[in-house]
Amino acid sequence: MVSVLRVHLPSEIPIVGCELTPYVLLRRADKTITTDDVHETAPLDGQFLRYKWYRVQSDKKVAVCSIHPSEQATLQCLGCVKARLPVAKSYHCTPKCFSDAWQHHRVLHDRAASAANENGNEDEEVFGRFSSSGSGVSNSSLSASASSAILVNGSEAPYPAAITQKSGEIWYEVGRCKTYTPTADDIGHVLKFECVVVDAETKLPMGHVNTILTSRVIPAPSPTPRRLIPIDGMGHLDADGRITSSGTFTVLSYNILSEAYATNDLYNYCPSWALSWAYRRQNLLREIVGYRADIICLQEVQSDHYEEFFAPELDKHGYYGLYKRKTIEVYSGNTNTIDGCATFFRRDRFSHVKKYEVEFNKAAQSLTDAMIPTTQKKTALNRLVKDNVALIVVLEAKVINQPVDSPGKRQLLCVANTHVNVHQDLKDVKLWQVHTLLKGLEKIAASADIPMLVCGDFNSVPGSAPHALLAMGKVDPSHPDLAVDPLNILRPHSKLAHQLPLVSAYSSFARTAGLGFEPHKRRLDGGTNEPLFTNVTRDFIGTLDYIFYTADSLVVESLLELLDEERLRKDTALPSPEWSSDHIALLAEFRCCKNKSRQ
Repeated sequence: MVSVLRVHLPSEIPIVGCELTPYVLLRRADKTITTDDVHETAPLDGQFLRYKWYRVQSDKKVAVCSIHPSEQATLQCLGCVKARLPVAKSYHCTPKCFSDAWQHHRVLHDRAASAANENGNEDEEVFGRFSSSGSGVSNSSLSASASSAILVNGSEAPYPAAITQKSGEIWYEVGRCKTYTPTADDIGHVLKFECVVVDAETKLPMGHVNTILTSRVIPAPSPTPRRLIPIDGMGHLDADGRITSSGTFTVLSYNILSEAYATNDLYNYCPSWALSWAYRRQNLLREIVGYRADIICLQEVQSDHYEEFFAPELDKHGYYGLYKRKTIEVYSGNTNTIDGCATFFRRDRFSHVKKYEVEFNKAAQSLTDAMIPTTQKKTALNRLVKDNVALIVVLEAKVINQPVDSPGKRQLLCVANTHVNVHQDLKDVKLWQVHTLLKGLEKIAASADIPMLVCGDFNSVPGSAPHALLAMGKVDPSHPDLAVDPLNILRPHSKLAHQLPLVSAYSSFARTAGLGFEPHKRRLDGGTNEPLFTNVTRDFIGTLDYIFYTADSLVVESLLELLDEERLRKDTALPSPEWSSDHIALLAEFRCCKNKSRQ
């Protein structure tokens, strides 16, 4: 007889839109153990498993905190209510929660309708107050049930001590599959999962019913949308608030944090439910699709996630994808989970012309064959071979906005997407990889008059040698990074140069004038004009990600606003429930321009 030994959920807190898949451990009649599903169409030993999901419906409405969605709310911001903002964003679990989040929360008020604060007590509307009888939501309706547990980074069991069918409380069946995806109707309610062994002939249950009770379903946290900021001040907004301009296109670059690297040890400050891939993939997809970029460059995309999730999901939104997995000379794990670079583009805006794959391991082999003595080749390869890759895609624009003096000319665009070696003590390898990529792009530029974009996570801070090579076209021979060169692969230093007129897109903020740009300029490093950070963890805050463009053929029209410490809140590192990567996305809008003579 088949028997169920154990049933549990990998992520205890159910979230709207995130699939729940219980782990069911079975013992067969021969005493062997399996986790395979046993469906009615393929019974095992004459038995199969039957599943049911229930929602407990109550006449007692439960609201959850907009900042800490695993906590029940105890106060509500009346400014949000009167401004007719989404009610879910008005709830907070404690006064401290509300005061800590105020700088972030007030943005909602600032963007609300101008009539939001016309009536009522101004202090109450601006600062919020405890809900009381007659204030919109009563304390009794927001009070936490005695059986709910307080969560600390998801470390304590959130299950209620007991759930009973009391007066006004009914179990509703919501699913009959092993998996279940909570909906908005489930918010604030407990879910119950049942699993029972059933006789294939009689269809009758055999043995006891195994059940799991979840914590209350929470809505998926959503950060305040980041706006596109017009650089020249001439952009205009469409009906959805997006800045548009005839003949322009947008490019997104985003390191999404591979599941393989998102461990509880590294990111123990992030609640376990928010770190789970089931949650993060949905949150990342919502964010990525929400930017509506014409070209998307993603890094740290696992090969299985590309095939099974991102490619099919983004295809539904009109994107075509190309992928380059990292090489596996160093990697020793499951090849399905090794990450790589994925580039997507809108099928209605571009067509695919050509794809180049850069494998730095192959370049390392060629370099050692040409430059390194035989006795030192093994040592050299051990240092240079790191499995990193770059994906270069040549696209052709379908929407033609041609200059009058060049009718019929194809509008091509070259987009490079890379993730450079991460080890900070291998400065020579990092610089060599960037130099190798740029030399490859120079060859493409020599064969065609084509605008170029270089996007990715370069794991190099502003002012480092790789950044200098990208932004300045050369590296000063006295740069301290050049002191690390045990293989002499960076000599002569005069070769560390390229002729591509690359400029960092986000440095455009520094070149703008007007009081309206001052908040954005304060988020830039004064020495390099790069963002103060694109990567935020408890151990590191700094800029590693860039979008570079050829300034003789492209002009920056607008940029996605940068986050600041107030928006992230001082006690928050990434990833978090709101932002599902430890990097932030960069997005720039470009317009093609007539080529200028290179300086």
